[in-house]
Amino acid sequence: MTNSPAVPACPVCGTDAPGRFCDRCGAAVSPRNCAHCGASLSPIAKFCHRCGNAVSGTPGQPAPPTARESRVPWLVAGMLVIAGLTYIAFLGINRNSPPEVSRMPNAGNAAPGVEGGGEGAGGVAPAGAPPDISSMSPAERFNRLYDRVMRAASAGDTAQAKQFAPMAILAYGMLDSVNADLQYHAAVLYAETGQDAAALALADTILARNPNHLFGYLVRGEVADRRRDAAAAAAARKDFTAHYQAEIGRVDRPEYAEHKPVIDEYRNSVNGKP
Repeated sequence: MTNSPAVPACPVCGTDAPGRFCDRCGAAVSPRNCAHCGASLSPIAKFCHRCGNAVSGTPGQPAPPTARESRVPWLVAGMLVIAGLTYIAFLGINRNSPPEVSRMPNAGNAAPGVEGGGEGAGGVAPAGAPPDISSMSPAERFNRLYDRVMRAASAGDTAQAKQFAPMAILAYGMLDSVNADLQYHAAVLYAETGQDAAALALADTILARNPNHLFGYLVRGEVADRRRDAAAAAAARKDFTAHYQAEIGRVDRPEYAEHKPVIDEYRNSVNGKP
C-alpha cells in the first residue's frame, strides 16, 4: 500500500491547494518570481517590490483562474484579525517595551484625519474604539497601518511598530496601483523591519520611474546611515544635494510638501546642521 502524496497548503489561508493557485483565495501556492526582474514575490503581491511592474504570475504560468469574489472570505477574515490587533494596540498592551528608537522615526507625516491627529504628548493615540479598517479601501488600509507604525516608532514603542509593520507591508502588497509616495512609505516600513535590501530595491524603483526623485536618495541615505556604510551615505547625500533645488519646487510632486519635515531634517543633516 502506497501513501498518497501530501497536498500542499496555501501559504495565505491554509486551505489544501493541489494546484498552482489556491481555489479559495487565489494566492499562488508555489514560489513566484517577477517575470521582468526575477525578484522573489510574496503569494499575494500585485506589484514587484523591486521593479514595480504588475504581477500576472511567474514566467510560463497562467494567471490565477479564481474570480475576485473568491478572495472575499479570506480578505474579510484577515481584516478582522488586523482590526482585533489594532484594538489591542489602542489599549496600550505594548507600552512598557524598552525604547529602541528606529533610524527612520520621522519618515512621513500622519495622513490628514488619520488616527485622530490630535494626540497627546509623546505621540500616544487617544483611547477609544479602533476604526473598522476592514471596511476601508486598500489604500486607506495601508495608510492607516503605515501611520500607526510611524507613530509607534516616533514614541519609541518598538514592540508596537514591529507588530504593525508586517500588516502594513501586507496591505501594501494588496494595492491595485502604486506611486512614488506609496513606494516610499513601503520602503520606510521595510527599513523599520530590517529589510534593507527590499527598501533599497524600492528606492531604485522610485528613481527608475521618477528620475531624480528625492525620496529615492532619502531612502538610500537612511539605509546607508543605519548600515554605517560611509561610501553609500556620501553618494546618497551628493545625489540628494545635486537634485534638491530642481526637485523641491516641482508642482507635479505634492508628496514633497506632505513630507517636508523629513526632507528638511535630512537636508539639514547633509549640510551639517542640528
